Formats: sequence, C-alpha cells, structure tokens
Amino acid sequence: MSGLIGKKIGMTSIFDENGKNIPCTVVQAGPCVITQVRTKEVDGYEALQLGFDDKKTANKAATGHAKKAGAVAMRKVVEFKGFEGEHKLGDSITVEHFIEGEFVDVSGISKGKGFQGVVKRHGFGGVGQATHGQHNRLRAPGSIGAASYPARVFKGMRMAGRMGGEKVKLENLRVLKVVADKNLLVIKGSIPGHNNSYVIIEK
Repeated sequence: MSGLIGKKIGMTSIFDENGKNIPCTVVQAGPCVITQVRTKEVDGYEALQLGFDDKKTANKAATGHAKKAGAVAMRKVVEFKGFEGEHKLGDSITVEHFIEGEFVDVSGISKGKGFQGVVKRHGFGGVGQATHGQHNRLRAPGSIGAASYPARVFKGMRMAGRMGGEKVKLENLRVLKVVADKNLLVIKGSIPGHNNSYVIIEK
C-alpha cells in the first residue's frame, strides 16, 4: 500500500458539523523524499523508498545513499508499494497524498510499560477474594501447571513480563483533516507510540 512516514505530535479533539466532540491525533506526515526507486528489472519488484526527518550526523553509507537523491541522510527510511504514476529519484511526496474522509492504516511502536504483572499485562482478574486466610495473593498469577506429569510449564503460558514496545497496527482510521501548509494530518482516535515517535501511514 502507498503511504507516508510521519511523526506523532499528540492528541486533541475537534467538533464535527453535528457538534459532537471527536478525539483525534495530530501527525506530521512528510514531506518524504524518494531516496530509491525499486524496479522489476533490477530488484524484482516495484516500490518507492521514502526518507523522512533529516539527520544532523550520519555515516558515509547513509550520506552517500541520500546524496544520489540530492538529499541529506534521513532518520527514518521505509519502502512503500502501490504508488501510482511516475516518480523520480529526489521527488518529494507531501501530506496532500491523503484526502479528507478516507481511511488509513497507522503502525508504530507502542509505549513501553516495563515489567508488568498478569493483571495489567493479560487482564487476569486476580484471586478476587481476600478471605480464607489470604493476605497477599490478590494479583497473583495462580497455578501455572499440573503435577509430576507433565512436570513442566507449557510454552505460551501467560505470565508477568516486559510489556509494550511492540509494533502495533491500527486499521481503518478516518482522516478528519489535511493541513497541507503545515504538513499535518488529523486522524480520528488514538495511534500507537509516544509523542514524537515515528509512525507509518498507509492507504
């Protein structure tokens, strides 16, 4: 799917024509520079490699790669398939690639929550009661296996552990507003990641 690389600015809310308050996320989408054009003859598939957010310092490999497109090294480089029309090396793709009212898919890295227990991480209910001599078991995971058979813990057993910091994709989010002069996209609802994190917007 064609799309753009963006940066999550933060959340706000706007009123629609019926006076309903809609929560939304503001994303700085582009402009993205085409740093490489993949073709069927050379690469075996067709795609555009886009770069976003200039890097102040970069190694020679990244600098030389961007120099071919007449650009500086980029912090985030992603390939997209499905772009229509002719696109040349060094061209810029702006937020006007999106239209108000259409639906997009947004993916990013979710906020890291650290080491969490089973109640927060997996939605366990806890023991539920504090009677019958229990004094410190309210959020405990409970039994994790049987007895001397199978004498092991099955793979995939839901336990406490590191939570968040994973790639998450939200589908079919409506584009509420496109602010072309500021490269901003207003998307309905929340999207994964902390503020100033990179997101990929596909349509």
